[in-house]
Formats: sequence, C-alpha cells, structure tokens
Amino acid sequence: MDHKISEIAQRISAMRDLCDFSVEEMAETVNVTPEEYIEYESGTRDFSFTFLYNCAEKFGIDIIELLTGDNPHLSDFTVVKKGKGLPIKRRAGFEYQHLAANFKDKVSEPFVVIAPYSEENLSKDIPVSSHEGQEFDYVLEGSLRFVYDDHVVELEAGDSVYYNSGKPHGMVASSKKGCTFLAVVMKDGE
Repeated sequence: MDHKISEIAQRISAMRDLCDFSVEEMAETVNVTPEEYIEYESGTRDFSFTFLYNCAEKFGIDIIELLTGDNPHLSDFTVVKKGKGLPIKRRAGFEYQHLAANFKDKVSEPFVVIAPYSEENLSKDIPVSSHEGQEFDYVLEGSLRFVYDDHVVELEAGDSVYYNSGKPHGMVASSKKGCTFLAVVMKDGE
C-alpha cells in the first residue's frame, strides 16, 4: 500500500469519526457504494480529485488538510514559483500542482494539470466525475478533449471552458505531446 494513500485514508477515516458521519452517508456524498467507500478509507483504493474534494466539502475543511495533514495558514497572499505547486497525483497519469495550498479559506482550488497522451484514452469513453460548484479550465499547451453531459469539445492552447461541475464532466489529452491546463475549481456559493 502506498504510504501517502494510507495517510490520506487515515485522515479521512478520522474526520468521518470526528464528524460522526456513517459510512453510508459518506458513500452517498462521494457517489460510491458503501463497500467501495470502505476500500478508500482502508487505503486499498487510490483517490480521485473529486472524491477528495467532496470529502473535504462534507467535512467542512480545506482539501489540503486531507492531502497533507496541515492546515493552510496564509490569508493575505501566497506566491508559488513555476513548477513548485503542491504536487498531487490523484488520477491515473494526471499530475496536479496545487497553486494555493498555503492559503486559508479559499473560495477556489487552482491547479496546473498535466495530462499525458494515450491513444487508448481517445478510443474509449472518457471517465467522468462531478462535484459541487463550478470549474474553469484554460488550455496552456497541447489540446484537450472535454466531455460535459452529452457534449464533446476539442480545446486547443488558448481555449477555455467554464461549467457547472455538479454535472458529469471529464477530459483527456488529445495531442501527442499531452496537455497542460489551468483548472480552477470554485466552491458552491452559499
């Protein structure tokens, strides 16, 4: 079992106990069966960004607390130098760099995402997920095949998409050199 996954799983389990949520309640929150949820919490299954985001929202904490165990503490500004975001590998092949990990009370989660090219990914259905709020994706390099509900759109460098992330959505790199994009996940306005 991956040490990092095990640590995150322990934090999720501890938060569920602390918040007094049942396995069934959490499974519904993250849209999996109770049996699958138990696999996540035991550390035998890797986490998607959506799973972690939905858990953090349910617990009322920053996603960074689940990922690192640390509570963000900056409130005026934070600077992240090129390539120095908090690295997160939470989807097969995709690399995320969180660009505001140390900023507390964020209204959005900004990431640079590197999506590798895979011929196989282009020939099958694109995996989709959903989470509360809205999302903005801006392609920096390469191209991205984006799916939203029944829509499929090819995005090139300089293109962007803004959407209700509560509906099923997903993406894969469609250029042979992969794709790098900025993803900004905004929390549901309350």
